[in-house]
Amino acid sequence: MSSATSATPGCRDCAHYAITHDARQPYACRAMNFKSARAPALDVLEASGASCLWFKAKPRWNVDPAASQRSGP
Repeated sequence: MSSATSATPGCRDCAHYAITHDARQPYACRAMNFKSARAPALDVLEASGASCLWFKAKPRWNVDPAASQRSGP
């Protein structure tokens, strides 16, 4: 793996990443308003030579395992 691809942010962890219903272009970037046949960050890297500047981490659910346990008989 090259250093350019390892520095590219993962689209699946981005808040702007979306899955489309288009079988030919199943991935999308809402921030840059385009669809792609591969991860949008790879198209951005190929076109500009720089990693995606619009990456925004998805909010994560804070799940407390103790809170999900049932209490009582």
